[in-house]
Amino acid sequence: MKIAALYDIHGNLPALNAVISELDQVKPDLIIVGGDIVAGPMPVQTLERLLQLKYPVKFIRGNNDREVVVIYDGKPLRSDMSEKGREKLEWVAKQLNPSHRDFLAQLPERLIQPLNDSGREILFCHATPTSDEEIFTPITPMERLKEIFREVNQPDVVCGHTHIQFEIQIDGIRVMNAGSVGMPFAERSGAYWLLITPSGFEHKCTLYDLENAANEIRASQDPQANDFAEKNVLTIPTPVQAMDMFERLRTK
Repeated sequence: MKIAALYDIHGNLPALNAVISELDQVKPDLIIVGGDIVAGPMPVQTLERLLQLKYPVKFIRGNNDREVVVIYDGKPLRSDMSEKGREKLEWVAKQLNPSHRDFLAQLPERLIQPLNDSGREILFCHATPTSDEEIFTPITPMERLKEIFREVNQPDVVCGHTHIQFEIQIDGIRVMNAGSVGMPFAERSGAYWLLITPSGFEHKCTLYDLENAANEIRASQDPQANDFAEKNVLTIPTPVQAMDMFERLRTK
């Protein structure tokens, strides 16, 4: 069985389309979309593209998906969110119709997927097995990592949320971060995802035309579109920069 794990697309439709083109060569048996689907410049187009795929697809919920629904429903967000983040989610919520809202609202927080007939299972979650927003990185202290994954019974866990591809071992559990399709933190710009087969896990990077993508994004109605194009497509933070930022956030 081939599984493609696509995480943190963040409304970057050009990046998603590039990955889908590559998947037409891979021919996965299943695509798992790991959350944070719509929080970006092309939210509706991105969600509709995923819903129209010819491959079987399963979805889990990301923290931004949850927060967009909260805003759509007219409820307050957490008080510590940045003004820029709040503005983004408020704009995204206004783009959705009731069916989009209902789809996002019913997504599960995690799922367990068999890999093959042997009974080997993979746990898919957005951030951690018990939270859609908890932060950890490869440099998080091992004591904390053991606590986060203490009750996991599966040998393999796939997550996202921090947008950095990595693999770490925690008490015999292999934890894989799929990276981010739409807002990666990496050494070069591209769309990052994870391919899973019975023979192993492969971190993937799909390259695409960044200038054309940036122009498409700038042409969207997103008031933060130019910022997204410049800082998440044409240039991106490195993993070292991202880990430093996340570890500071984690220990605040």
